[in-house]
Amino acid sequence: MTPLRQALSDYLRIRRALGFKLVSDQRQLEKFVGFLEQAAEERITTELAVMWAKLPVDARPDRWRQRLGIVRGFARYVATLDPTSEVPSEDLLPAYRPRVAPYIYSPAEITALMGAAGQLTPPLRAAGYRTVIGLMATTGLRLGEAVALDRQDVDLADGALHVRARQHKQREVPLHPTTTKALRDYARTRDDRWPEPQSPAFFLNTTGRRLSKSEFNHRFAKLICQVGLEGAGERIRPRPHDLRHTMAVRTLLDWHSAGQDVDRRMPELSTFLGHTDPESTYWYMEAVPELMTLISRRLQQVPEVLP
Repeated sequence: MTPLRQALSDYLRIRRALGFKLVSDQRQLEKFVGFLEQAAEERITTELAVMWAKLPVDARPDRWRQRLGIVRGFARYVATLDPTSEVPSEDLLPAYRPRVAPYIYSPAEITALMGAAGQLTPPLRAAGYRTVIGLMATTGLRLGEAVALDRQDVDLADGALHVRARQHKQREVPLHPTTTKALRDYARTRDDRWPEPQSPAFFLNTTGRRLSKSEFNHRFAKLICQVGLEGAGERIRPRPHDLRHTMAVRTLLDWHSAGQDVDRRMPELSTFLGHTDPESTYWYMEAVPELMTLISRRLQQVPEVLP
Protein backbone atom coordinates (compact mmCIF):
# COMPACT_ATOMS: atom_id res chain seq x y z
CA MET A 1 0.00 0.00 0.00
CA THR A 2 1.39 3.40 -1.00
CA PRO A 3 1.74 6.17 1.61
CA LEU A 4 -1.18 8.06 0.04
CA ARG A 5 -3.39 4.96 0.09
CA GLN A 6 -2.51 4.41 3.75
CA ALA A 7 -3.19 8.06 4.54
CA LEU A 8 -6.59 7.80 2.83
CA SER A 9 -7.47 4.69 4.81
CA ASP A 10 -6.52 6.39 8.08
CA TYR A 11 -8.34 9.60 7.14
CA LEU A 12 -11.60 7.77 6.40
CA ARG A 13 -11.31 5.74 9.60
CA ILE A 14 -10.79 8.85 11.74
CA ARG A 15 -13.66 10.76 10.10
CA ARG A 16 -16.03 7.82 10.44
CA ALA A 17 -15.18 7.52 14.10
CA LEU A 18 -16.60 11.04 14.39
CA GLY A 19 -19.87 9.91 12.83
CA PHE A 20 -19.35 10.76 9.15
CA LYS A 21 -20.42 8.10 6.62
CA LEU A 22 -18.36 9.39 3.68
CA VAL A 23 -19.67 6.86 1.15
CA SER A 24 -19.45 9.27 -1.77
CA ASP A 25 -16.27 10.90 -0.44
CA GLN A 26 -14.51 7.55 -0.31
CA ARG A 27 -15.30 6.83 -3.95
CA GLN A 28 -14.12 10.26 -5.05
CA LEU A 29 -10.94 10.20 -2.98
CA GLU A 30 -10.01 6.73 -4.20
CA LYS A 31 -10.31 8.04 -7.76
CA PHE A 32 -8.21 11.06 -6.83
CA VAL A 33 -5.44 8.94 -5.32
CA GLY A 34 -5.55 6.75 -8.42
CA PHE A 35 -5.17 9.88 -10.55
CA LEU A 36 -2.09 10.90 -8.56
CA GLU A 37 -0.63 7.43 -8.92
CA GLN A 38 -1.10 7.53 -12.69
CA ALA A 39 0.74 10.86 -12.70
CA ALA A 40 3.55 9.22 -10.68
CA GLU A 41 3.03 11.83 -7.98
CA GLU A 42 3.57 10.85 -4.35
CA ARG A 43 2.20 14.02 -2.81
CA ILE A 44 -0.84 16.26 -3.27
CA THR A 45 -0.28 19.41 -5.32
CA THR A 46 -2.75 22.20 -5.94
CA GLU A 47 -2.23 21.92 -9.69
CA LEU A 48 -3.11 18.22 -9.81
CA ALA A 49 -6.00 18.64 -7.36
CA VAL A 50 -7.61 21.31 -9.58
CA MET A 51 -6.88 19.28 -12.70
CA TRP A 52 -8.64 16.26 -11.20
CA ALA A 53 -11.57 18.31 -9.89
CA LYS A 54 -12.21 19.67 -13.42
CA LEU A 55 -11.94 16.31 -15.19
CA PRO A 56 -15.67 16.16 -16.01
CA VAL A 57 -15.25 19.05 -18.46
CA ASP A 58 -18.99 19.23 -19.16
CA ALA A 59 -19.94 19.42 -15.46
CA ARG A 60 -21.22 22.57 -13.78
CA PRO A 61 -18.64 24.70 -11.93
CA ASP A 62 -20.44 23.90 -8.68
CA ARG A 63 -19.64 20.24 -9.27
CA TRP A 64 -15.95 21.05 -9.77
CA ARG A 65 -15.95 23.05 -6.56
CA GLN A 66 -17.59 20.18 -4.68
CA ARG A 67 -14.94 17.71 -5.89
CA LEU A 68 -12.13 20.08 -4.93
CA GLY A 69 -13.70 20.54 -1.49
CA ILE A 70 -13.59 16.78 -0.90
CA VAL A 71 -9.90 16.77 -1.84
CA ARG A 72 -9.21 19.79 0.37
CA GLY A 73 -10.40 17.99 3.50
CA PHE A 74 -8.15 15.03 2.74
CA ALA A 75 -5.25 17.33 1.82
CA ARG A 76 -5.43 19.08 5.19
CA TYR A 77 -5.00 15.72 6.90
CA VAL A 78 -2.13 14.66 4.63
CA ALA A 79 -0.36 17.99 5.24
CA THR A 80 -0.10 17.11 8.93
CA LEU A 81 1.89 14.02 7.91
CA ASP A 82 3.84 15.47 4.98
CA PRO A 83 4.71 19.20 5.11
CA THR A 84 5.48 19.18 1.37
CA SER A 85 1.90 18.27 0.55
CA GLU A 86 -0.19 21.23 -0.65
CA VAL A 87 -3.71 22.21 0.44
CA PRO A 88 -5.81 23.82 -2.33
CA SER A 89 -6.95 27.32 -1.41
CA GLU A 90 -10.58 28.01 -0.50
CA ASP A 91 -10.93 30.64 -3.23
CA LEU A 92 -10.18 28.25 -6.07
CA LEU A 93 -13.10 27.27 -8.30
CA PRO A 94 -15.64 29.61 -6.64
CA ALA A 95 -19.28 28.61 -6.66
CA TYR A 96 -21.36 29.66 -9.62
CA ARG A 97 -25.07 29.85 -9.08
CA PRO A 98 -26.72 32.00 -11.72
CA ARG A 99 -29.87 33.68 -10.43
CA VAL A 100 -32.94 32.87 -12.44
CA ALA A 101 -34.88 35.91 -13.59
CA PRO A 102 -37.93 36.35 -11.35
CA TYR A 103 -41.48 35.82 -12.55
CA ILE A 104 -43.28 39.14 -12.25
CA TYR A 105 -46.98 38.71 -11.56
CA SER A 106 -49.41 41.13 -13.16
CA PRO A 107 -52.04 42.68 -10.87
CA ALA A 108 -54.66 40.51 -12.61
CA GLU A 109 -52.67 37.35 -11.88
CA ILE A 110 -52.35 38.22 -8.20
CA THR A 111 -56.07 38.91 -8.07
CA ALA A 112 -56.76 35.55 -9.73
CA LEU A 113 -54.51 33.73 -7.24
CA MET A 114 -56.18 35.39 -4.27
CA GLY A 115 -59.59 34.60 -5.74
CA ALA A 116 -58.70 30.93 -6.19
CA ALA A 117 -57.29 30.80 -2.66
CA GLY A 118 -60.52 32.28 -1.35
CA GLN A 119 -62.41 29.27 -2.76
CA LEU A 120 -60.42 26.76 -0.71
CA THR A 121 -62.09 24.84 2.09
CA PRO A 122 -62.54 25.08 5.01
CA PRO A 123 -62.94 28.85 5.52
CA LEU A 124 -59.79 29.16 7.68
CA ARG A 125 -57.63 27.70 4.91
CA ALA A 126 -59.20 30.03 2.34
CA ALA A 127 -58.68 33.08 4.54
CA GLY A 128 -55.12 32.10 5.42
CA TYR A 129 -53.85 31.47 1.89
CA ARG A 130 -55.62 34.50 0.45
CA THR A 131 -54.17 36.73 3.16
CA VAL A 132 -50.60 35.40 2.94
CA ILE A 133 -50.58 35.87 -0.84
CA GLY A 134 -51.84 39.43 -0.48
CA LEU A 135 -49.42 40.18 2.35
CA MET A 136 -46.39 38.99 0.38
CA ALA A 137 -47.49 40.91 -2.70
CA THR A 138 -47.93 44.20 -0.83
CA THR A 139 -45.04 44.06 1.66
CA GLY A 140 -42.45 41.90 -0.11
CA LEU A 141 -42.14 39.58 2.88
CA ARG A 142 -40.37 36.28 2.34
CA LEU A 143 -42.69 33.30 2.79
CA GLY A 144 -40.66 32.17 5.79
CA GLU A 145 -41.05 35.59 7.39
CA ALA A 146 -44.81 35.60 6.83
CA VAL A 147 -45.48 32.20 8.38
CA ALA A 148 -43.06 32.96 11.24
CA LEU A 149 -45.17 35.91 12.40
CA ASP A 150 -46.62 35.54 15.89
CA ARG A 151 -49.67 37.42 17.12
CA GLN A 152 -47.45 39.81 19.07
CA ASP A 153 -45.60 40.67 15.84
CA VAL A 154 -48.73 42.00 14.14
CA ASP A 155 -49.79 45.44 15.36
CA LEU A 156 -53.28 45.89 13.94
CA ALA A 157 -53.80 49.11 15.88
CA ASP A 158 -50.88 50.99 14.32
CA GLY A 159 -50.70 48.95 11.12
CA ALA A 160 -47.20 47.51 11.37
CA LEU A 161 -45.34 44.20 11.43
CA HIS A 162 -42.35 43.24 13.53
CA VAL A 163 -40.46 40.90 11.21
CA ARG A 164 -37.85 38.46 12.46
CA ALA A 165 -35.71 37.73 9.43
CA ARG A 166 -32.64 35.67 8.58
CA GLN A 167 -29.47 35.80 10.66
CA HIS A 168 -31.41 37.17 13.64
CA LYS A 169 -32.13 40.43 11.80
CA GLN A 170 -35.30 42.30 12.73
CA ARG A 171 -37.18 45.11 11.04
CA GLU A 172 -40.44 47.03 11.25
CA VAL A 173 -42.68 46.94 8.18
CA PRO A 174 -45.46 49.55 7.92
CA LEU A 175 -48.74 48.36 6.41
CA HIS A 176 -51.15 49.96 3.99
CA PRO A 177 -54.60 50.43 5.58
CA THR A 178 -56.12 47.88 3.20
CA THR A 179 -53.49 45.32 4.24
CA THR A 180 -54.19 46.00 7.90
CA LYS A 181 -57.90 45.46 7.26
CA ALA A 182 -57.20 42.16 5.48
CA LEU A 183 -55.09 40.96 8.43
CA ARG A 184 -57.81 42.00 10.85
CA ASP A 185 -60.44 40.09 8.83
CA TYR A 186 -58.22 37.00 8.81
CA ALA A 187 -57.64 37.24 12.57
CA ARG A 188 -61.40 37.30 13.10
CA THR A 189 -61.85 34.13 11.02
CA ARG A 190 -58.94 32.46 12.79
CA ASP A 191 -60.22 33.29 16.26
CA ASP A 192 -63.71 32.06 15.40
CA ARG A 193 -62.19 28.68 14.53
CA TRP A 194 -59.52 28.58 17.25
CA PRO A 195 -60.60 30.85 20.13
CA GLU A 196 -57.98 29.28 22.44
CA PRO A 197 -55.11 28.21 20.17
CA GLN A 198 -52.07 26.38 21.49
CA SER A 199 -49.75 28.09 19.00
CA PRO A 200 -48.67 31.75 19.20
CA ALA A 201 -48.56 31.86 15.38
CA PHE A 202 -50.56 34.51 13.57
CA PHE A 203 -51.26 32.21 10.62
CA LEU A 204 -52.69 28.83 11.63
CA ASN A 205 -53.44 25.76 9.55
CA THR A 206 -56.64 23.76 9.86
CA THR A 207 -55.24 21.73 12.78
CA GLY A 208 -54.49 24.82 14.85
CA ARG A 209 -50.74 24.67 14.28
CA ARG A 210 -48.50 27.22 12.62
CA LEU A 211 -48.91 27.29 8.84
CA SER A 212 -45.69 25.81 7.42
CA LYS A 213 -43.71 26.76 4.32
CA SER A 214 -43.95 23.24 2.94
CA GLU A 215 -47.74 23.02 3.12
CA PHE A 216 -48.10 26.53 1.71
CA ASN A 217 -45.76 25.75 -1.21
CA HIS A 218 -47.63 22.53 -1.94
CA ARG A 219 -51.04 24.16 -2.14
CA PHE A 220 -49.70 27.26 -3.87
CA ALA A 221 -48.42 25.08 -6.72
CA LYS A 222 -51.94 23.74 -7.15
CA LEU A 223 -53.35 27.27 -7.19
CA ILE A 224 -50.84 28.24 -9.89
CA CYS A 225 -52.06 25.37 -12.06
CA GLN A 226 -55.68 26.15 -11.27
CA VAL A 227 -55.44 29.73 -12.55
CA GLY A 228 -53.39 28.67 -15.58
CA LEU A 229 -50.15 30.50 -14.87
CA GLU A 230 -47.02 29.31 -16.65
CA GLY A 231 -43.45 30.34 -15.98
CA ALA A 232 -40.77 31.18 -18.49
CA GLY A 233 -37.30 29.83 -19.15
CA GLU A 234 -35.99 27.11 -16.87
CA ARG A 235 -38.75 27.22 -14.28
CA ILE A 236 -41.92 25.19 -14.61
CA ARG A 237 -44.15 27.59 -12.68
CA PRO A 238 -43.97 30.81 -10.66
CA ARG A 239 -43.11 30.53 -6.97
CA PRO A 240 -44.45 32.24 -3.84
CA HIS A 241 -41.09 34.05 -3.56
CA ASP A 242 -41.85 35.76 -6.86
CA LEU A 243 -44.55 37.74 -5.06
CA ARG A 244 -41.69 39.41 -3.18
CA HIS A 245 -39.82 40.01 -6.43
CA THR A 246 -42.97 41.50 -7.94
CA MET A 247 -43.40 43.97 -5.11
CA ALA A 248 -39.77 45.12 -5.45
CA VAL A 249 -39.93 45.46 -9.22
CA ARG A 250 -43.26 47.30 -9.22
CA THR A 251 -41.88 49.74 -6.65
CA LEU A 252 -38.83 50.46 -8.80
CA LEU A 253 -40.97 50.83 -11.92
CA ASP A 254 -43.27 53.26 -10.14
CA TRP A 255 -40.30 55.35 -9.01
CA HIS A 256 -38.82 55.41 -12.50
CA SER A 257 -42.16 56.25 -14.10
CA ALA A 258 -42.60 59.13 -11.66
CA GLY A 259 -39.14 60.45 -12.52
CA GLN A 260 -37.85 59.96 -8.98
CA ASP A 261 -34.18 59.50 -8.07
CA VAL A 262 -34.03 55.73 -7.66
CA ASP A 263 -30.45 55.73 -6.36
CA ARG A 264 -31.46 57.98 -3.50
CA ARG A 265 -34.52 55.89 -2.67
CA MET A 266 -32.88 52.49 -3.09
CA PRO A 267 -31.78 52.28 0.59
CA GLU A 268 -35.45 52.61 1.56
CA LEU A 269 -36.37 49.56 -0.50
CA SER A 270 -33.34 47.62 0.74
CA THR A 271 -34.35 48.26 4.35
CA PHE A 272 -38.01 47.48 3.65
CA LEU A 273 -37.10 44.13 2.05
CA GLY A 274 -34.56 43.26 4.75
CA HIS A 275 -31.58 43.18 2.37
CA THR A 276 -28.28 43.41 4.24
CA ASP A 277 -26.46 44.11 0.98
CA PRO A 278 -27.86 46.86 -1.31
CA GLU A 279 -26.49 44.93 -4.30
CA SER A 280 -29.27 42.40 -3.70
CA THR A 281 -31.77 45.16 -4.40
CA TYR A 282 -29.94 46.59 -7.42
CA TRP A 283 -30.05 43.10 -8.93
CA TYR A 284 -33.70 43.67 -9.82
CA MET A 285 -32.65 46.31 -12.34
CA GLU A 286 -30.59 43.76 -14.23
CA ALA A 287 -33.00 40.86 -13.84
CA VAL A 288 -36.11 42.43 -15.31
CA PRO A 289 -36.02 43.58 -18.97
CA GLU A 290 -38.88 46.04 -18.43
CA LEU A 291 -36.84 47.89 -15.83
CA MET A 292 -33.74 47.99 -18.01
CA THR A 293 -35.76 49.35 -20.95
CA LEU A 294 -37.24 52.10 -18.79
CA ILE A 295 -33.84 53.02 -17.38
CA SER A 296 -32.38 53.13 -20.88
CA ARG A 297 -35.11 55.49 -22.06
CA ARG A 298 -34.53 57.82 -19.13
CA LEU A 299 -30.77 57.89 -19.77
CA GLN A 300 -31.45 58.85 -23.39
CA GLN A 301 -33.46 61.84 -22.16
CA VAL A 302 -30.46 63.22 -20.24
CA PRO A 303 -28.48 65.66 -22.42
CA GLU A 304 -24.90 64.60 -23.00
CA VAL A 305 -22.35 66.79 -21.25
CA LEU A 306 -19.25 67.30 -23.36
CA PRO A 307 -15.90 67.78 -21.65
